[in-house]
Amino acid sequence: MTTVRRIDVLVAGAGPAGLAAAARLAAAGAGRVEVLEREAQAGGVPRYCAHGGFGTLTHPLTGPRYARRLAEAAEYAGAVIRTGVTVLDWDMAARSGTVLSTVGAEGLRTVEARAVVLATGARERPRAARLVPGTRPAGVYTTGELQQAVHLFGQRIGTRAVVVGADDVSYRAADTVRAAGAEVVALVTEHPRARTGPARVRSARLRHLVPLLTDTTVTELLGRGRLSGVRVRHRDGRTTVLPCDTVVFTGDFVPDHELARRGGLALDPGTRGPAVGARLHTSRPGVFAAGNVLHAAEPAGTAAREGGRAAEAVLDFLAGGPWPDHGVPLVVEAPLRWIAPNRIAPTAPPTGPHLLRTDAPLHRAVLYVRQDGRLLHRERLGPGTAPPHRTLTLTARWHDRVDPEGSPVRVGVG
Repeated sequence: MTTVRRIDVLVAGAGPAGLAAAARLAAAGAGRVEVLEREAQAGGVPRYCAHGGFGTLTHPLTGPRYARRLAEAAEYAGAVIRTGVTVLDWDMAARSGTVLSTVGAEGLRTVEARAVVLATGARERPRAARLVPGTRPAGVYTTGELQQAVHLFGQRIGTRAVVVGADDVSYRAADTVRAAGAEVVALVTEHPRARTGPARVRSARLRHLVPLLTDTTVTELLGRGRLSGVRVRHRDGRTTVLPCDTVVFTGDFVPDHELARRGGLALDPGTRGPAVGARLHTSRPGVFAAGNVLHAAEPAGTAAREGGRAAEAVLDFLAGGPWPDHGVPLVVEAPLRWIAPNRIAPTAPPTGPHLLRTDAPLHRAVLYVRQDGRLLHRERLGPGTAPPHRTLTLTARWHDRVDPEGSPVRVGVG
């Protein structure tokens, strides 16, 4: 008979969201708070992001230092971090809905918690998921695999690399390629322009002589044993072979929602992560979610702030607060891509703004929130242009105007 270990809060994932939530919960006296992480070290993706851009404007940090600070803060507050432990599944037969099975060096274990925070993050879709044909040679990476190989394990990656994508993360991958002593042959994107700031594009082109091929798609990987090149197709139909021994597929993040899906949690079709209300509560009582499992993929600071918001909601729940209704769906209209949180329950007061992304640039746009033809709220995004690769925000001041018996609330652009 399996022994059930009982704790107060189980946090699945030791990235920025999970560690921030654990630190807040432990510091507030939530009882025994445990963070379970399948990797050998806590910290999530920032562990192998050797560049800056983390921390705050007054205290900038590199990724590894930021990850260490978060882990140290959680442990100092009293949270227990268990690495090398994977949360496998939910015990559907248990009386409580927050019993999970785990596996680690000690073997299979069962954990029952009063509350669970899912902070499992996001992952990049690899070559196979992008349906790029060809052989299976060595030298094919995602950004995360590349950064781990170079910054964690000091491995050699080849001499000539093609980077697929032109987002912020793509240019970070190009920096990692150069740090490993390899040449960046080109950045290739199917979009008509780079999805990053113009200064970064100019720097790559002028300082590092890296061409950007827009309206271009990778159609095949070439080579046996080791990659020898990639075949690309331009918008006009022309095809070209770019000789290289390394290719890095960047961006195209999806939430790591396997645990949420196995638990039967409602998923949002826009984000493809767990559908959550304003209190970051899911459709399963006692289960909350935060960070990039909700929206792939926002910066580490955004994930950490959401972890803190989720912790506040967990504290209210542990103190005997009622479990809110999951609420009315909140959906977006094109060119908006997704919004989170994406459920509205007037009985659950919001803890922060909604995050949105768009598929097209929005110039001096106005967001309109409507339900059943009623205008609930309008909000101007700003005087400039909102680009597709930047996070947008929508305040939650209009939640009390939502009819809980009405149809889905819709957010559109004027």
